[in-house]
Amino acid sequence: MPGVTVKDIDQHAVTKAVAVFLKKTGKLKVPDQMDIVKTAKFKELAPYDPDWFYVRCASILRHLYHRSPAGVGSITKIYGGRKRNGVHPSHFCRAADGAARKALQALEHARLVEKHPDGGRKLSSIGQRDLDRIANQIVFKQRDAAKQTGPIVISK
Repeated sequence: MPGVTVKDIDQHAVTKAVAVFLKKTGKLKVPDQMDIVKTAKFKELAPYDPDWFYVRCASILRHLYHRSPAGVGSITKIYGGRKRNGVHPSHFCRAADGAARKALQALEHARLVEKHPDGGRKLSSIGQRDLDRIANQIVFKQRDAAKQTGPIVISK
C-alpha cells in the first residue's frame, strides 16, 4: 500500500519492528560500554533489556521522522524524567547525553541519519525508505491477521 507512512501506525508497533530490523540487519554497531551504562542520572539501575540500545535507536529514528532536525540536547530532553531527591522536592532532569550521542553516531554510521547544515541530525533518504517499508510490512501483517480470524459471528 503506497500511502502508508510511520505516522499512520501505532508508535509502539513501529518502534518494536524497527528495533528488530536494526538488530537483524547488523548495520548498527553497539558500543562496548552500553551494557553497563545507565541511561540517565535519575535512574537507579542500567536497563534490564539487553537490546535496549536497538530500541532507543529505533525510537530516535521514529522521532526524527516526525520532527527533524534534532540534536543531542533535544534527544536528552525527550528521554528525561523526574529525579527524586529523597525528602526534597523532585525536579526534571535530562537523560545521559553520552547514550544519546552514541546512538546518533551509530545511526549516522549506518547511514540512516545525516547531519543537518543548521545543526543537529535529520533522517536520511535511506532511513526514511526503510521506515516506510517497515510501516507497510506492519500494515500487511495486521491485515493478514484480520483475515485469519475472519468475521465474528454472534449466536444467541
